[in-house]
Amino acid sequence: MQFSYSWLKSWANPYIAADELANVLTMSGLEVEEQTTAAPAFTGVVVAQVKSVEKHPDADRLNVTQVDTGSGELIQIVCGAPNVAVGVKVPCALSGAVLPGDFKIKPTKMRGQQSNGMLCSAKELGLAEDASGLLILPDDAPVGQNIREYLDLDDTLFTLKITPNRADCLSIKGIAREVKALTHCEATPLSIPKMPQDTDRAFATHIQSPQDCGRLLTRVIEGVNANTPTPEWLKQRIERCGVRSVSVLVDIGNFVMLELGQPMHVFDLDKLVGSLNARRAVNGEKLECLNGKTVELKDDTLVIADEKQALSIAGLMGGEASAVSDSTQNILLESAFFYPNIIAGKSRQYGFGSDSSFRFERGVDFALQEDAIERATALIIGICGGKVGVINKAEASLPERKAVSVRLDRIKTVLGIDIPVDTVEKILSDLGLNPQKTADGFSVVAPTFRFDIEIEEDLIEEIARIYGYDKVPFDSTQGKLLMDRQPETQKNRFDVLRQAAALDYREVVNYAFVDNAWEEDFAGNTNPIRLQNPIASQMSVMRSTLIGGLVATLQGNLNRKQTRVRLFETARVFAKNADGTFRQPEKIALLAFGTAAAEQWGQTARKVDFYDVKGDVENLLSGEISFQAATHPALHPGRSAAVLQNGKQIGIIGELHPKWVQKYDLTHAPIVAELDFEAVAHCRKNAYTPVSKFQPVRRDLAFVMPEEIRADMLMNALKSAPSELVQAIEIFDVYRGVGLPENSKSIAVKVILQSFDKTLQDEDSEQTIAILIAAAEKIGAKLRG
Repeated sequence: MQFSYSWLKSWANPYIAADELANVLTMSGLEVEEQTTAAPAFTGVVVAQVKSVEKHPDADRLNVTQVDTGSGELIQIVCGAPNVAVGVKVPCALSGAVLPGDFKIKPTKMRGQQSNGMLCSAKELGLAEDASGLLILPDDAPVGQNIREYLDLDDTLFTLKITPNRADCLSIKGIAREVKALTHCEATPLSIPKMPQDTDRAFATHIQSPQDCGRLLTRVIEGVNANTPTPEWLKQRIERCGVRSVSVLVDIGNFVMLELGQPMHVFDLDKLVGSLNARRAVNGEKLECLNGKTVELKDDTLVIADEKQALSIAGLMGGEASAVSDSTQNILLESAFFYPNIIAGKSRQYGFGSDSSFRFERGVDFALQEDAIERATALIIGICGGKVGVINKAEASLPERKAVSVRLDRIKTVLGIDIPVDTVEKILSDLGLNPQKTADGFSVVAPTFRFDIEIEEDLIEEIARIYGYDKVPFDSTQGKLLMDRQPETQKNRFDVLRQAAALDYREVVNYAFVDNAWEEDFAGNTNPIRLQNPIASQMSVMRSTLIGGLVATLQGNLNRKQTRVRLFETARVFAKNADGTFRQPEKIALLAFGTAAAEQWGQTARKVDFYDVKGDVENLLSGEISFQAATHPALHPGRSAAVLQNGKQIGIIGELHPKWVQKYDLTHAPIVAELDFEAVAHCRKNAYTPVSKFQPVRRDLAFVMPEEIRADMLMNALKSAPSELVQAIEIFDVYRGVGLPENSKSIAVKVILQSFDKTLQDEDSEQTIAILIAAAEKIGAKLRG
């Protein structure tokens, strides 16, 4: 909410500097986000009147003018503006003036003619970005007065960061109420008289959706002059609040919204048919809005309609079909109260918002509609003329205001300070809460402009912020803290992150909201958790895998010429259970792309492969880790595996599927892995194992087996053989070719045997080797001769 300090002073003048007011507002919870002056700094510019204009003898586009600046003597100024004319009043920069940009005005000659100043446009004074000529001032502008004083250019513009619960401060009236309570200054509230009726003409008004619209008021005004220019004072006030001037009728509606906080709409009465209705839209109904967009309405949208068509999206945007124009003669003013829940989310739904929707979705004072329509009527009659008709009222259910009590001892308990009773009463009174004394404190009925006063703590908060948070004493909390015990079988979270970083991966953080296509591509998920109001179409579902985010981050890095990318992310994923409930386990995902090692002279560059990332996964995990061939929607069907920890699947690893490599425009396939974070964080409990003092024995065995017998099947069979002497079994060779049966392979393993009790003899070793050979034969592997 942007507002002018000068306008605020007409309601409540605290007689303090702008900087001090900014601090007061911020400390009370109304954060001042920005503070600027109405115009950039410049000096030496006054109101002047052009007395004569003659063509420059040596330049077709220049004029030689004689100007009265209030000094008693005319000064000569050469001017090239197309709108310079005798009698006009304009800003004049005198000799010695300094304009924005440190542009200094000095006496000079222009094509042989002396020029002792400069007649200024709005752009040259920093008041507009472009200007086609001089800034023409009103006829009553006093010649010789400093232009900053005349146009109030030293006015301060504040921008407040209003929290969603303080919609009452989205107007000059609401801010003035706050300033009065904070500074105890005198307030001069606007008196809004009822306008006398000139005609009996009215327009039938109905509410067909009472759960959405609590009150709808309309008034006919006939014979207005819509061509009347907006008065400078009114245009200045709305523009200093950040609202662009459009036309006099639209400007008056915006002025009332900024002044009182009630959005309004002005219809061209001659374009309406029958009656005005607040109703729900029909699915597929179309409306061309004032911003030029044509939208297809849905039945969850409230519209203002006549008997022919929808005229506007209630609280959001008017329609082109009923808009006022320069030829408009008869108008219908509309002022309504819409419940916030029917307006909330419509800006995102239709792709545009407005100052009206910003207020309605937060809550508008539901007792303000008649005052707003009377205020707008007075301004229109005073500026555009016309005949005033009857106010037509339609009312449905309005919000109930419940009494809320606050106890004095509870205030002391919560705030830790003893605030005098009279001070509490004055604070509540100044805020417009009309407190009534009770036996232990005060009772208030929340006013119609405050939707956030519901419980005792709400009142305590109001008392605290007006009394001053800086007056609440700061007490240091003292106590003993116990160190959180970390289980021996659980890694610290940051240890996992540091471990991944030590493996040369960089951490990324991606949105949990993802594109629906990612879920189908990388998780095979055709029924993801969908968002009701996504912030963007490409962020419409909740992710059930982290792979999509890593691939998107890889794309971004490749677009920035990064050829080696190693990423990891730890985050929750979201999925549906069969019974309709949800689960959100935490995962850690890795992605490696490019060369296995950074470019260097010490080794030949090669692409990272499955086994590189497999090794990283084994480094992250503890326990009995194994890998089994598996398929996954995101991965190459012949180059992917399930990751098992102690026999339980805890993740997947593999090369990205070729079709996703092509779809996402990657030069080659990255290697990805996704694991349960809980499994990665698990570690073995430290246990002492003695070191044998006896020599180990190595035996090498080569087994021939059909191709369909996997290496892990052989290893599992050998490791399951009952023997206390086997300390390690590792594969060191795989052979296919001459000397083997067709569709067969040979796998060679080394076996380390060692005893803790004695030096092994040949018979001990041979007995154990026989057991291992027998175990291999059970799965179809034979010792190679």
